[in-house]
Amino acid sequence: MESRCIILDIGGVLEITPSTGWLDRWDERLGLPAGSADKRLEDVWRAGAVGTISETQALAEVGARLSLDVMQVESFMADLWTEYLGTPNVELIEYVRGLRSRCRLAILSNSFVGARALETATYRFDELVEQILYSHEIGVCKPDRRAFDITCSRLEVRAPDCLFIDDYHVNIEAARAAGLQAHLFEGNEQTIARIEAHLAGAASGEDLLGAVGRAESVQERPAPEQDSKNRFQPQ
Repeated sequence: MESRCIILDIGGVLEITPSTGWLDRWDERLGLPAGSADKRLEDVWRAGAVGTISETQALAEVGARLSLDVMQVESFMADLWTEYLGTPNVELIEYVRGLRSRCRLAILSNSFVGARALETATYRFDELVEQILYSHEIGVCKPDRRAFDITCSRLEVRAPDCLFIDDYHVNIEAARAAGLQAHLFEGNEQTIARIEAHLAGAASGEDLLGAVGRAESVQERPAPEQDSKNRFQPQ
């Protein structure tokens, strides 16, 4: 079987996920100081990201900590998932769809309990790649090295044969430390070119140096502008 592998992030790469300001609106609705709802749920976000609580338990915690009734909890979570799912990066998705005969394909994404069902129903990513590894299912978030080791093990591929694509600089650095090649997503054109170079077996040194240089400017941007799923990214 083809040994070369492409591993993609979801939010900020396959999905366009800008901040919608939904938590700010909930703070205002509940008469709370700015940032209060997010702060009260900080450990719920972390637990849901690695699957140490169930979706049902997460909903219960949201209701209890924000004093919301059942209908309000449903509305709160609907706002969360609207931002989380964003809109599809159609050009990149269609390009990746055409890669199935050329390489191995996988997704590695920091996530939250309930994400698989919703993203599958909305985008059918299960039909796009061989495997989807969600942090809430494997029990570890990027940039932890174990996330990359688990992915390579599940796919039965060598780390150097893999190109990992993410829009968050710390994850790119972590992937390289784990032995993978990695590309910082800043747009479809650059990313498609990098994938083509990887599949052609081109030397990656210059490209990786270029990615590092571009990453330095991206690192200065607030995390929510890169990927709304950064809420579930360990700091």
